[in-house]
Amino acid sequence: MSAEQPCFTLIHVANDYEVPSEQQLKERFEKGDTKQKIETLKKLILMIMYGEKIGPSLMMYVIRFCLPSQDHTIKKLLLLFWEVVPKTSADGKLLHEMILVCDAYRKDLQHPNEFVRGSTLRFLCKLKEPELLEPLMPAIRACLEHRHSYVRRNAVLAIYTIYQNFEFLIPDAPEFVSNFLEGEQDASCKRNSFMMLLHVDQARALDYLIDQVTTFCDILQLIIVELIYKSQSAAVRYEAAGTLVTLTSAPAAAAASAYIDLIVKESDNNIKLIVLDRLIDLKENVSNERVLQELVMDILRVLSATDYEVRKKTLSLALELVSSRNVNEMVMLLRKEIGKSTNGDSKTEGAEQYRRLLVQTLHRATIKFPDVAEQIIPVLMEFLSDNSESAALDVVDFLREAVHRLPELRIIDQLHEVFPGICNANVFGRATWLLGEFSDTPERMVKLFSLIKTAIGSLPAVEAELCEREVEEPISEGSEQAQNEAAHCYC
Repeated sequence: MSAEQPCFTLIHVANDYEVPSEQQLKERFEKGDTKQKIETLKKLILMIMYGEKIGPSLMMYVIRFCLPSQDHTIKKLLLLFWEVVPKTSADGKLLHEMILVCDAYRKDLQHPNEFVRGSTLRFLCKLKEPELLEPLMPAIRACLEHRHSYVRRNAVLAIYTIYQNFEFLIPDAPEFVSNFLEGEQDASCKRNSFMMLLHVDQARALDYLIDQVTTFCDILQLIIVELIYKSQSAAVRYEAAGTLVTLTSAPAAAAASAYIDLIVKESDNNIKLIVLDRLIDLKENVSNERVLQELVMDILRVLSATDYEVRKKTLSLALELVSSRNVNEMVMLLRKEIGKSTNGDSKTEGAEQYRRLLVQTLHRATIKFPDVAEQIIPVLMEFLSDNSESAALDVVDFLREAVHRLPELRIIDQLHEVFPGICNANVFGRATWLLGEFSDTPERMVKLFSLIKTAIGSLPAVEAELCEREVEEPISEGSEQAQNEAAHCYC
């Protein structure tokens, strides 16, 4: 069973497209002018890509009448032609005609025009037949000394590809390219050379980098570091921060600061979330957690964003990192955020969601650090009279948990003070239950009944009955006292 032929790009050909015969193609190659040869060569490339097979005789016509041409369009089309045309016979051996092609491209690698040389070098990167490449190696090496950078940088890529696929053709490629890199001045050529060393000989790449950096004076090295840190490119700073983290845990603070700065300044919320994830991944390293704990207040700068998911992820990260050293600062900042959320258009859905998120964060902070409960609870109490029912209900649930955990804070007495301001029925019902359940002294019970009486007000049925009795009976001192007693007893 023969091996399958390589698969090339297939293109659409119209149904009414007439495929020229082999004889017609030969006549046009032999007798046609440059324009006709270009059109015929295009049709032949389309036929090959569409699956048509061509014989060796037609290939010889291309070699005889197109390959010697100096027209740049024909040369470009020939590069496509030799890329897609089968170069081996059915038994896998290289076609004899390809020897002539190889000789032609050896001449193109020595062509005085830099475009012809460069495009030929790019074509050689796609060849997979070492028999074709072997005679061309001296010419490819010579292209590294060409005066034009276009030729040199493509020569490096050709050497890189050939070394990767057929190392035996140029075993000294790393050393050869390393020597070329040391004397090269063009940035694109240096980039391609360094990229090759980075993938095939990292030791040489590192030696080159160290040798170059150490030739700079100290202040220049510091300027380079500062340049990366102050780069306006978010991609550069993102990758630089990630690289610092992979090298060692020592620069975690610098990397985290770079991430935070990116999140604050970047306007795209998707990018904010991606960088936040990198910051969370950074926290997973135990050695970095202590460093990040010192940056909690910087992380909370991200709350300036208006996206709910960004704020939610930021508060969750900050709560995991906050410690007893900076929890008070965090609480103060969250109190300010609560104040901002209640100003302006505070009835919007986004503002209500954010207030509820702040309440939940303060709740968790109080449970985690009971020492700050004394300054958090008064802030949360104010939410009981808030228009946002969900936030107020969260506060009641928190107070119920806090009464169990922190009885020394006299939460019931503080709830007595804000109880009259509750205007939502659901919140009022839960707060009443909480007071009734935990009012454990006579004073607190009396206070609770008084608050309920004030909240409910006079009952309409009692008022109507008293009015009727005033009309029907003369008011005496005894009856007036009885009415007051009755009203008092009813209340």
